[in-house]
Amino acid sequence: MQTEHDRYTLAAQEDRCSPRTKLTIPATLRASGGRAFQSVVHDLSISGFSAASINRMHEGQLCWLTLPGLESLQCEVVWWENCVVGCAFNELLSPIVHDNILQRYSETGAYRR
Repeated sequence: MQTEHDRYTLAAQEDRCSPRTKLTIPATLRASGGRAFQSVVHDLSISGFSAASINRMHEGQLCWLTLPGLESLQCEVVWWENCVVGCAFNELLSPIVHDNILQRYSETGAYRR
């Protein structure tokens, strides 16, 4: 029987097969136990994102991403390199929410049909 974590892991890996959407979204990041700081999301998928992070973040660290008009999204740091952090959402973004964000912020205006 497949657990919720197994389904998330499978979906996250499948999502990596498709191109992540490059965009620029002003955001706020807050690591567990830390203060929130201003950031910019560079790419987004239903399973995660990469964003600017002048603060050093560590693999496995919990954090929260706040995008304009949305509640904070809990995520986990997967990697950090040269002031850019890659995170996986604890729960996959709804495709509807994802598409709305793409319509609002992507340079191409492309969205899932």
